[in-house]
Amino acid sequence: MKLYNTQTRKKEDFIPLEDGKIKLYACGPTVYNYFHIGNARAFLFFDVVRRYFEYTGMQVTYVQNITDIDDKIIEKAKAEDRDFREIADFYTNAFLEDCAALGIKKPNHQPRATEMMPEIIELIRKLVDSNHAYEVDGDVYFDTESFPEYGLLSGKNINDQKAGARVAENLHKKHPADFTLWKKSKPGEPVWQSPWGEGRPGWHTECVVMSQKYLGQTFDIHGGGIDLVFPHHENENAQAMALSGKPLARYWMHNGFLNIDGEKMSKSLKNFFTARDVLEQYDAEAIRFFFLSKHYRSPIDFTRELIEESDKAVTNFYDALSSFPHEIWKEPTIQDPQCLDIEKEFKNAMDDDFNTAKAIASLFDLTHLVKDNNLEETQRQDAARMLYKLGNCLGFFQHPENRLSHDMPELTKALIDLILKYRSEARAQKDWAKSDTIRDDLLALGIEIKDTPQGSTWEIRK
Repeated sequence: MKLYNTQTRKKEDFIPLEDGKIKLYACGPTVYNYFHIGNARAFLFFDVVRRYFEYTGMQVTYVQNITDIDDKIIEKAKAEDRDFREIADFYTNAFLEDCAALGIKKPNHQPRATEMMPEIIELIRKLVDSNHAYEVDGDVYFDTESFPEYGLLSGKNINDQKAGARVAENLHKKHPADFTLWKKSKPGEPVWQSPWGEGRPGWHTECVVMSQKYLGQTFDIHGGGIDLVFPHHENENAQAMALSGKPLARYWMHNGFLNIDGEKMSKSLKNFFTARDVLEQYDAEAIRFFFLSKHYRSPIDFTRELIEESDKAVTNFYDALSSFPHEIWKEPTIQDPQCLDIEKEFKNAMDDDFNTAKAIASLFDLTHLVKDNNLEETQRQDAARMLYKLGNCLGFFQHPENRLSHDMPELTKALIDLILKYRSEARAQKDWAKSDTIRDDLLALGIEIKDTPQGSTWEIRK
C-alpha cells in the first residue's frame, strides 16, 4: 500500500508501526453548531479508511476527538445566555446523530477535551519546564524558536511570519508564530485551575493529549481536512516532537476542499449547508457515493445534479442486488474467477492512496455481471456477493432492507402482486403485448418491474 504523506509531499510505502495493527487519529468537531457538508467529507473519508483496513484483516484503533471547550462555544453560550456545557452537549449529540445518519461507524474512542484537563495541564507544564513554552500574565505560549523543526509538516518558515505582525501581538509573544497553550479566562468564562492561574487550554494542545492517550507517543496516521495542516496539525506535531523528539504521526493524510456550485461555501453567499440540511433532501448513501467518486485529495464541487447522479448510481447497485434474496448476497464463499479478479482491482485501487473513485468502478463492473442474464446463475450470484462485500467495505448497503422495502400499505402491495400475477399469466400465454403494456403502465406510476429466472419482482423508483 502507498499513501500520500502531507509531510513529505509524496506517496510512500505504508508500513504500520505494528504488524496487523493500525493506529488512526482524525480530528473531530468543535461542537458549537451542526457540522457542515464540507466537514462531512473528512468524517466519511476516514470512516472508509478505517473500514478498508478492517476489511484487509487489520486490527484498527480509531480515535476521533470532540472539542467541547473553545472560543466559539463560549461565544455561542453568551449569545444564547446558556452554560457552555449545554451548548457543547447539545451539539455533541447532534454530531453523533448526524454521523449515525450518514452511516459512519462510531470510533473506538471519542474523548472530549474537558475530560482530559489534568493530562492537558501536565503536558503544558512539561513544555514550560523544558523551555519550549513560557508564561505571560496567565497565558502560556509555545516558543516556536525553541524548536528548529517548526514548519516541518506545513513547509512554512516562521521568519516569514514576522513581516506584518501586529505590535500588540509582539508585546505578549516572543515571536508572532508562537501559539497559545493555555489561555487566561476572562470574567464569566469557564475556568480550570492550573499552575498559571485560572484558565482553559488551547485547541492544539487538546488534540495532542487525546491522541497520545489512546494511541501512544507516535502512531500510524493522523488525518483531517486540508485546512487543518496549518496551524492546527503543525502545532500539534511541534508540541509532541519538542518533548519526545519523535513525530506525533508517521503519515499525515488530508482531504481536499468542498466547493458549492464552483464557489467556496460561505454564509454570506447563502450556499452554506449543514450535513443535516443535505440529509433531509438526499439519501445518506448518495452523499457517500458523491464524496467517494472523487479522489480524497482533490477538491470537489457540490451540485444538485451530481448528488442526483450519485443517487441514481446507488439505486443501480441496489437494483442489481435485488435480483437475489438477502441471504444469497451475504454468503461468504465467492469462487467465480472474474469476480475475484475484480476484487483484486478494487484492492489495487484502494492500496494506491485510497483511490476510491477507481474502486467504485469495480462496483459498476460487478453490477453489470449481476444484471447480465446471459451468464450462468452461479456467476451472477457470486457477482452479487462480491458487490455486497466490496460495497460494504466502502460503507454502502448497511441497511439494505430499508432501501429495498416497499413503503406503502399492505393492500397496495397486494394489488401490485395481483397485477404481476395477471402479467405472468399473459407471459405464459406469450401475450407479450399485454405483458409490456402492464409493465409500462406500472413504470409510469413509478413501479419498476424486473423479470428474473426466479420470477418477476417490483420496486418503487425514487
